[in-house]
Amino acid sequence: VQLQASGGGLVQAGGSLRLSCGASGRTFSAYVMGWFRQAPGKEREFVAAITTSGVSTHSADSLMNRFTISRDNAKNTVYLQMNSLKPEDTAVYYCAAGARLNHSSRTYDYWGQGTQVTVSS
Repeated sequence: VQLQASGGGLVQAGGSLRLSCGASGRTFSAYVMGWFRQAPGKEREFVAAITTSGVSTHSADSLMNRFTISRDNAKNTVYLQMNSLKPEDTAVYYCAAGARLNHSSRTYDYWGQGTQVTVSS
């Protein structure tokens, strides 16, 4: 499956952004989808994941429920709604597809190219 992330940009602290990740190729609905992020000089970290049906989601505790993952299988797209953004949310955000809902990036088989999110103070 090929993934294309979009929706990043520059936003002021306290603002919101919605990232999208479109998929093509194999059956999108068969994959668990996840979002990860990587800030300069830091390791890639888990943000959120969603099951194939979209019924169950997991988010990183550190995000304090500011971010929400969702998916539309009819549109082959997964979303990440980010609210109350902080400068420390600045990173490249990646979408990923895998077989199991997991916080480890190693369990995801397919990755998008990433989209830059910059939050100014």
